[in-house]
Amino acid sequence: MSSDRSGTARSRQARQQRIADFVIEHGTAALADLVELTGVSHMTVHRDIDDLARRGVLRKFRGGVSALPSTVFESNAEYRLGAHVEAKAAIARRAATLVEPGMSIMLDDSTTALALAKLLPEFTPLTVATNYLRAVDVLKDVDDLRLICIGGDYSRTHDSFLGMPCLETVERITVDMAFLSTSAMNAHMTFHQEPEIVLVKRAMLASAETKVLLMDSSKMPRAALHRLAPVDHYDRLIVDSGVDDTLVKDLRERIEVDVAPL
Repeated sequence: MSSDRSGTARSRQARQQRIADFVIEHGTAALADLVELTGVSHMTVHRDIDDLARRGVLRKFRGGVSALPSTVFESNAEYRLGAHVEAKAAIARRAATLVEPGMSIMLDDSTTALALAKLLPEFTPLTVATNYLRAVDVLKDVDDLRLICIGGDYSRTHDSFLGMPCLETVERITVDMAFLSTSAMNAHMTFHQEPEIVLVKRAMLASAETKVLLMDSSKMPRAALHRLAPVDHYDRLIVDSGVDDTLVKDLRERIEVDVAPL
């Protein structure tokens, strides 16, 4: 067993992602289970659990750890930033091929759209509208890029702006293309666990000439509490190569699907 105290930032992040995914899948886990899963020391696992608990991803209890309710961990900004990073980057690279200079685009507050935001300076001039504070930070100093910051009620959990002011701003905008993600989908429907987020994403879909859905394989096939929109309400779906071939085939009966290689 490795005595790894912390490892590189990347290896630590990957290990914590494995821990979070395992606990979320099983509901609870004992410390011994996580030591066996990761192959590192008890103390390293303790530090990982402490970090995940501090970030609001997991709940620590004597002798083990449990998953927080889905409405917490699936929306937690810190959790989402560290989850499935390589898949999101691959999807973003494929999505970037749809962007042309001169376009107006909208980005939601998903971390997959954030990965795309980091690539947009290559395609200026552009107009970009977003309610995601981290995307604003990425784009605010880019030359030849008009940035429309969609304000509203600030949500610390999502690090974005929501509520009625956000909805009203989105409804007054028309863009060439919107890039969105959500927490779950199957071959027929997209879902999200929070009604406030559903309303904003629906408004974004209505404001775009072309609607592009960005979904990594961890989100499918799954469902969440609230229906967002049928799959065929989007114009294009971009997924990573981890999605089951049968599901891709079923989806292609309803929507154009691009599979981004990892």
